[in-house]
Amino acid sequence: MRLACTVEYEGTMYHGFQNQTNLPTVQGQIDKALENISADASSFNYSGRTDAGVHALTQVFDFQTQVQRSDEEWLRGLNSNLPKTISIKSISEVDDDFHSRFSAKERFYSYVIYNTPNKPTFFDNFVYWDNMPLNIKKMSDCAHDLLGKHDFSSFRSSSCGSKNPIKEIKSISLEQKGSFIILNISATAFLHNMVRIIAGTLVGISKGELDISIHELLEAKDRTLAGKTLTAKGLFFLGPRYDSKIPISSPFKDIISRFDI
Repeated sequence: MRLACTVEYEGTMYHGFQNQTNLPTVQGQIDKALENISADASSFNYSGRTDAGVHALTQVFDFQTQVQRSDEEWLRGLNSNLPKTISIKSISEVDDDFHSRFSAKERFYSYVIYNTPNKPTFFDNFVYWDNMPLNIKKMSDCAHDLLGKHDFSSFRSSSCGSKNPIKEIKSISLEQKGSFIILNISATAFLHNMVRIIAGTLVGISKGELDISIHELLEAKDRTLAGKTLTAKGLFFLGPRYDSKIPISSPFKDIISRFDI
């Protein structure tokens, strides 16, 4: 049978989700937990590869196993063998052809900016701090121009390995909760560092550091013209959307609740 799990993690101390040789990763910790409970897991898939320092509220992974346990036994067994920075939230049986990555129809991210003159004493691992006042209306107007299907070459890292820079942004918005500005964005798929570069570009335009429109950036297909890549610690992977019934809550509402202070 094939099982799908949703997992939440703080990415601060990990070099991303995917296994890397001699480096701590979230998948590495999950692999150890599965081994410790004799799960006999194989064919491990995941919905999105997050970089070092990036967090997740609803990463999804799936694996094949012959071990028969109740959902409660799986959750208790896995979580008791995981560090406090990683928590399995749900587990459910799925069709044999389910694939966490390839079955996903849409992916959701939020980027959190802490906009205040005072440094974020208690939030430093989870936000990008900018002490200059940001114009959220200007940022929102610019963000709207990113909607739809475009060539996002100006918003990809130099190390991006994707063969196709054309992606479709399904939704994008900004909202403010006190000192927090949260960029919410969903797309069918993303290029490497795409969300962090978009966030950096919107911040740069708001502060007057960039004198270029989003339309011009899209047309230019030139990474050097866009804003800087903001720090990974402000980025949250909120999860994918599937046609199948995997328990995933409303992602943007989740991130707002975390910063409802």
